[in-house]
Amino acid sequence: MVVDELNDETVDRLFHALADTTRRDILRRCVRGELSVSRLAEAYPMSFAAVQKHVAVLERAGLVTKERSGREQLVRTDPDAVGRARQALDELESAWRGRVDRMARLLAEDPATEENGTTEGPER
Repeated sequence: MVVDELNDETVDRLFHALADTTRRDILRRCVRGELSVSRLAEAYPMSFAAVQKHVAVLERAGLVTKERSGREQLVRTDPDAVGRARQALDELESAWRGRVDRMARLLAEDPATEENGTTEGPER
């Protein structure tokens, strides 16, 4: 799987798109197979135009692609999209795990922690 380099703008678009329940549902439906925008619109209590806007947000985030077939616009999930989202989360997890590990090492090296047997430091 090819995963594009993730910059802040790309990650922002990904998670903005995934933050909405309707867009996540559209994505799940399209994972099962390509669907037309009109077919997708039948599933939601909103206008066709509103569903088109949701699809456009997903498309800008690179989560789906649209292809015209006659009068229909077919929506399909980009298989690499999940990999990009996973990569962004993995990078965040790695950064946080590194911070937690550094804090644990600092606490282990702190003489006050060793003397008191706590992580609160010396009493004042």
